Amino acid sequence: MSLYTSLVSTVLFPLHERLKHHDSVALRQQMEDVQWWPAERIAAFQLQRLRELLQDVGTHVPYYTALFAQHGFDPASVQSTADLQRLPFLTKPIIRANTEALKHAKAQGLARFNTGGSSGEPLIFYIGKKRISHDVAAKWRATRWWDVDIGDPEIVVWGSPIELGKQDHVKAWRDKLLRTQLLPAFEMSEAKLDQFVASIRSVRPRMLFGYPSALTHIAKHAQKRGITMTELGIKVAFVTSERLYDDQRSTISEVFGCKVANGYGGRDAGFIAHECPAGSMHLTADDIVVEIINDAGQVQPAGVAGEIVVTHLSTNDFPFIRYRTGDIGVLGTSPCSCGRGLPVLQDIQGRSTDFVVAMDGTVLHGLSLVYILRDLPGVQSFKVIQETRTLTRVLLVTDEHFTKESLPLIESGFKRRLGNEVAVVVDKVDCIPPEKSGKYRYIVSHVAA
Repeated sequence: MSLYTSLVSTVLFPLHERLKHHDSVALRQQMEDVQWWPAERIAAFQLQRLRELLQDVGTHVPYYTALFAQHGFDPASVQSTADLQRLPFLTKPIIRANTEALKHAKAQGLARFNTGGSSGEPLIFYIGKKRISHDVAAKWRATRWWDVDIGDPEIVVWGSPIELGKQDHVKAWRDKLLRTQLLPAFEMSEAKLDQFVASIRSVRPRMLFGYPSALTHIAKHAQKRGITMTELGIKVAFVTSERLYDDQRSTISEVFGCKVANGYGGRDAGFIAHECPAGSMHLTADDIVVEIINDAGQVQPAGVAGEIVVTHLSTNDFPFIRYRTGDIGVLGTSPCSCGRGLPVLQDIQGRSTDFVVAMDGTVLHGLSLVYILRDLPGVQSFKVIQETRTLTRVLLVTDEHFTKESLPLIESGFKRRLGNEVAVVVDKVDCIPPEKSGKYRYIVSHVAA
């Protein structure tokens, strides 16, 4: 670790977190102890935290006060995480219908978030400082597994408007002090890709962070240009927000000369799992309870695939209890060789967002279209199908809050991204059909990138 990295990770970033009233420094230190506990001790700690969460929200969160009464559920009677099965699932429609009732009576300084775009179901929810502190600490712990730390030079290839919309002077100075540089992932034109490659070569980062598809695209562009990237000293590429495919891992690793660490989670569900150097996806079990359910909602044993359901133990201010993610996964049946007691997520079979191609050949991340749709009132779910460069279809499931004034906003927004010559056809439908495999894809392009 360099002297400057040590200064940032032990002084500057802790000061930054303290000024924001976050407890992430102490939590990260605790989490680094907990990860080496035996699995039984971690499970007991998890159960203790679950009881505390349920007792708190049962008293102070109107939605859960009513729900517990309706089901005769006494949080004090919880003897294992399996007792969660006595409660119904939390879904996006339930959150949308009970947003105010899900807020803790004593919550202060809640941050509003809008997410769920890549799953096709936009969602507005709130996060308190406790949840933010825990998520920061969990990510920080996982980062340090790879012999890198906050303060090491970092390139972030990202596309969320939450990050891209906050590039003010304060954020710019913070990023400069922390030695992190943000590259917008939406546009992947030849000129932009040249800039991205040049930026990475100039910064010589110790770590990369971004969508696996975006990092793969940059890597292939460097290959096409005949530009060597292996000598830059990149230690690891952290990827998240999409499914990581084997060919993407190989390409990123080969071109950048580094390891690839997969991460799984979301703004709604939290920091669920992260890959360790031994190759296992460790669940953040000290913060999150994960269940795997079948189509009938029955909990499945380890080794059996099903939908991932999470209970985040630090979401008192706006609880996520038995939250259905819509993703498909498998719990591991054996511990990791790294020695950590944290359980393992054996496989993640969900989450895939494609690129689309503009009229002029510019390759755009599919999320650039998702963000146009997800903030519109009344949009329940959607699917974007790029048939050709000149034709893109949008399937929309809407409710009574959707108005005809939104239709030209969709058309103009898509044309702004794809080109004025592109025909944008919007079809309102009753439901979004799955693929033949049974999986859902919400951005589908039939145009070769």
